[in-house]
Amino acid sequence: MKLDDRDLAILRVLATEGRITKSALADRVGLSATPCWERLARLERAGLIEGYGARFNLRKLGPSVTVFVVAELADHTAASFRAFEAAMQRYDEVTGCWALGGGYDYLMQIVTRDIEAYQALVDAMLDARIGLARYFSYIVTKPVKPLSAPPFELILGQ
Repeated sequence: MKLDDRDLAILRVLATEGRITKSALADRVGLSATPCWERLARLERAGLIEGYGARFNLRKLGPSVTVFVVAELADHTAASFRAFEAAMQRYDEVTGCWALGGGYDYLMQIVTRDIEAYQALVDAMLDARIGLARYFSYIVTKPVKPLSAPPFELILGQ
């Protein structure tokens, strides 16, 4: 299935606002209501939208690789952490980044088209001097459990 800019705009909005109304979605992506709804229905029928809060099936979008990376920074000053965290915002391929307590400083989730693109991204990060000293890559071979809502009842003690 070929996606155009409007299809991608719909997917981007739904990624963060899965419960947005159809008319608000149409306004956000610059379409009138009916064409927007037709595109949304087509994306649902194609299986690109697996559920709301929206999750996307990357295999249906095309070739991709997901890599989890644990990273250590060169030094551990507050300024170094701020600089690294600001840099993470500039890389679209970094789909998640978490500061860690313990042996490593960060855990990143990176999605690229292939391993070569992943390595090019890491090389660019190293060349950018964002403070990355060492990194360890863990390539996802298959999804086992998709992201889901947190167990609210357990968190709230109910």
